[in-house]
Amino acid sequence: MKTTKKSRALILTIIGIILAVYILFPFYLVVLNAFKKQTAIVASPVSIAGASIAQLVTNLNAVVNNSNFQFWYAFGTSAVVTIISLVLLALFGAMAAWVISRNNKKKWATAVYMVFVASMIIPFQVVMLPLISTFRDVGKFIGISMLQSIPGIVFAYCGFGGAMTVFILTGFIKGIPYDLEEAAAIDGCSPEGTFFKIIFPLLKPVITTVTILNGMWIWNDYLLPSLMLGQNGKVKTLPVAVQAFVGSYVKQWDLILTAALLAILPMIILFLFAQKQIMHGMVEGAVKG
Repeated sequence: MKTTKKSRALILTIIGIILAVYILFPFYLVVLNAFKKQTAIVASPVSIAGASIAQLVTNLNAVVNNSNFQFWYAFGTSAVVTIISLVLLALFGAMAAWVISRNNKKKWATAVYMVFVASMIIPFQVVMLPLISTFRDVGKFIGISMLQSIPGIVFAYCGFGGAMTVFILTGFIKGIPYDLEEAAAIDGCSPEGTFFKIIFPLLKPVITTVTILNGMWIWNDYLLPSLMLGQNGKVKTLPVAVQAFVGSYVKQWDLILTAALLAILPMIILFLFAQKQIMHGMVEGAVKG
């Protein structure tokens, strides 16, 4: 029996290592070749030969100061879009989740919750073309451009990220004792005051989790910004700018891979520091749900 368990554990370990290598190999190529010259990459993209910190610094300077890439402008656009979207998702998602969880015995609350859950399984590819047409019409109606603009892309992210946010927060709020809200009501606290003074502070752990998850998705997303902002538009997030940069430098892999590294590096750092918080919030929200 012990031999069987050890054999099974060994097999699972080997499978895990193979999967890890398979998944991380593209990232290895990006990081390694960002330290190389173009000639060294063409000669051997897998070998560490020719890699140096000095060459990385040279590549970084060439990319950051390149007028075709406009790194700082794209970085700032991604930061603004991500931060505004996360603030709105956390605030309105928590409000919606609180109302749904405290009225979970009512049919309308259950129906609204099911709509949120159902929207999570709809592929984006199904709605992306109608989405562009709808946003164009809405922009004409309200007089604010919803395409090729920051307000439009933020509104879209709030819509697509709201389902998961409400789903996770609802499960967490169900575990908060209702006695706290009753005591606040007895003391004369309004529903708004109860939410912002009692409920919202208690949601800090799980809000941190959904903020990190949504932040990584929004920062790294390419398809939605490419559709709504366009490849040649003035407003570009970092992934769209990297793609446009690749079009300008088809054969300069040292610059292309350095640009890709710059785009993914902030979220890698964030995940490394916050992975425990992500897992803790996901598990706690699921158990309380």
